[in-house]
Amino acid sequence: MRKVIVSNLVTLDGYIARPNGDIDWFVTNDEFFEDTPDQLDEADTLLYGRVTYQGMASYWPTAPSDPIADRMNRFAKVVFSKTLTSADWNNSRLVKTDLGEEVRRLKGQPGKDMLIFGSGQIVAALTNLGLIDEYRIFLNPVVIGGGISMFAGVDKTVKLKLLASKPLKSGVVVLTYAPETA
Repeated sequence: MRKVIVSNLVTLDGYIARPNGDIDWFVTNDEFFEDTPDQLDEADTLLYGRVTYQGMASYWPTAPSDPIADRMNRFAKVVFSKTLTSADWNNSRLVKTDLGEEVRRLKGQPGKDMLIFGSGQIVAALTNLGLIDEYRIFLNPVVIGGGISMFAGVDKTVKLKLLASKPLKSGVVVLTYAPETA
């Protein structure tokens, strides 16, 4: 069965974006991007909410060709939105039906894992449904004092087990967790 993996940069105070959605605080460098192709090799599908999809779709189609951009543009993209009328980025499909039902269906299909970048509302909803198999948190050495949490709306306690931790020279610590029930 395919896994759903959340992969997000998070501030030390627990936010994935500023209140206005800005991500200007991301700590990324060559070391950060060295692991990205390996992470993408494990997947073939990206799951997005509307806001993250629109941000990604405005950047990746015109990004210079490299191993990351090529995968981002080639992968299947499933966009969960009740307000979008189209999803035009290459290999994108808009889903307006039940999020949990669609993700369960996708998990049962053949293929590689599915990744979620950003998309806090989707992460929270799938966390509530017990459909997240792994959380990859790129803990950034930054405090922004407020913003958007990827867990806003989680309505239960989810105990996690640490699978791996990896400090980067930039001060970012990559923490990989799985739900204890997974």
